Amino acid sequence: MSKTLGNGVDPLDVINEYSADALRFSVISGTTMGNDIRYMPEKLEQASNFANKLWNAAKFITMNLSDDDKIMEFNEIAKDQETKQYKNEYLRIEDRWILNKLDNLIKEVTENIENYDLGIALDKIYNFIWNEFCDWYIEMAKSRLYSENEEEKTQVSFVLNYVFGDCLKLLHPFMPFITSEIYEKLVNYDDKDLMVTHWPKTRKRVEYNESKDFIEELKQVVIDIRNVRANMNVHPSKKANLIFVTNEYREQIEESKDFIAKLGFGNEIIIQETKEGIPSNAISILANGMEVFMPFEDLVNLEEEKERLLKEKEKLESEVQRAEKMLSNPGFTSKAPEAKINEEKEKLEKYKEMLKSTVKRLEGI
Repeated sequence: MSKTLGNGVDPLDVINEYSADALRFSVISGTTMGNDIRYMPEKLEQASNFANKLWNAAKFITMNLSDDDKIMEFNEIAKDQETKQYKNEYLRIEDRWILNKLDNLIKEVTENIENYDLGIALDKIYNFIWNEFCDWYIEMAKSRLYSENEEEKTQVSFVLNYVFGDCLKLLHPFMPFITSEIYEKLVNYDDKDLMVTHWPKTRKRVEYNESKDFIEELKQVVIDIRNVRANMNVHPSKKANLIFVTNEYREQIEESKDFIAKLGFGNEIIIQETKEGIPSNAISILANGMEVFMPFEDLVNLEEEKERLLKEKEKLESEVQRAEKMLSNPGFTSKAPEAKINEEKEKLEKYKEMLKSTVKRLEGI
């Protein structure tokens, strides 16, 4: 007789249930009507990783929730009692962004399911939960969750729990066991099992300008900042001032300073309308409606970086000369296999690109 968990549940049953969820996910994801369904082990692994992502998100949210009474109170305050819609004054820009994304998701997934496009529906839910919600919104929310401001913490707790709850409802037809288990442990205002809750509906859209999508622009800026730091081998503990030059997004950046600094490894967020006073060697990142500068000396020791780049330049020049010499040698090109020749050509192009990038960075110093 197998041992049971503390609540009397057989652990083998739990494993079998979640394995069934993973299998169901793997055969539905990416499929379209009229095509045969193929079993692909890599999709099963993807489904298993997604289940872990859900568990980790649920644990993070429940561990950091404000207490139930405060969330219930915010639930009443933040909605107009006649229309049952959110009041924009209680939502930050990242809250309005994710709630609008959620509305779009609900609308699209509902249409997909009604049209029997189950594979498309599941992929949209997966991408929203993994990318928009977990990788971005939760990271944006952390600065408020960890703040001393109890009102901010209650507000972001409510939005986190609300969005994740609707995500579980959308995912439930595809992964019923894990979503039911998680839903029971979330703050549940209607006290119903997930199976019998109402299907999510789009609500009156909160105020967010999608034509000038500030958060999406900011996401690209953060990605570019991380790429620059990675290319320069800057340690994550080393922070840099981030200077935003913009007339269009001053208010939004001011509101988002805390999470911009966190996501972009910023020491201080500076907003100005002109490029006056910005160091000439500052690294520039362009986005629609704003330009971001990172002073180079805030990231690395200029003399050490110059010395490192000169050595790198010398090494790359040597590799380029070696590859060119080899490819110009008739003895090599006439006797070597075609695959080996193509490999050397690819190396030569790669070294040339790396050399070009290194020279450009040296010129910047």
